[in-house]
Amino acid sequence: MKIFQKILQYLLYAILVFMALLVLASALPIPGGVKTFVVRSGSMEPSIKTGSVVVVLPQKSYKVGDTVTYGPNTKTKAPTTHRIVSESGTPDRRFFLTKGDANNTPDVREISQREVIGKVILDIPYFGYVVAAAQKPWGFAVIVGIPALLIIGDQVMRIIREVKRIKTKKQEARIKNQANTNAD
Repeated sequence: MKIFQKILQYLLYAILVFMALLVLASALPIPGGVKTFVVRSGSMEPSIKTGSVVVVLPQKSYKVGDTVTYGPNTKTKAPTTHRIVSESGTPDRRFFLTKGDANNTPDVREISQREVIGKVILDIPYFGYVVAAAQKPWGFAVIVGIPALLIIGDQVMRIIREVKRIKTKKQEARIKNQANTNAD
């Protein structure tokens, strides 16, 4: 039972570290231009689910079939993640027509290569809900507070066990000393 408990404890720690790294990755610049975004619509279902985190890496060039994230990233407007369905232009000025996998028609306008933030290299389903919650004060408090309380509780239990162990050792030593004294 203790082994199972330890495995769960370390698994919880690993999940917390992973969540913290994702939250930091969404807030801080990462070397190499890697960025993370939360997918807020179902336009790429079923390949990328609503609430997923996408990890995006800039490329020198993009081709038909690539899933890319493009557009402004502001407080009021999130970038879009869609698949490139056609390309046009010259080698110096590339334009792409994109389409969400769940959409019936391509997007209304072409985007220039300058608008592309990067190619999606990884998506983590549903984890975006956790990242979005962690970026809010109440979510951050829950995500940090609950694990902190669990860790503090675990440490308090360890201290209590150690104090009991020390007391038991002292009692045993006293009993042994009394027995030795009585035997003399």
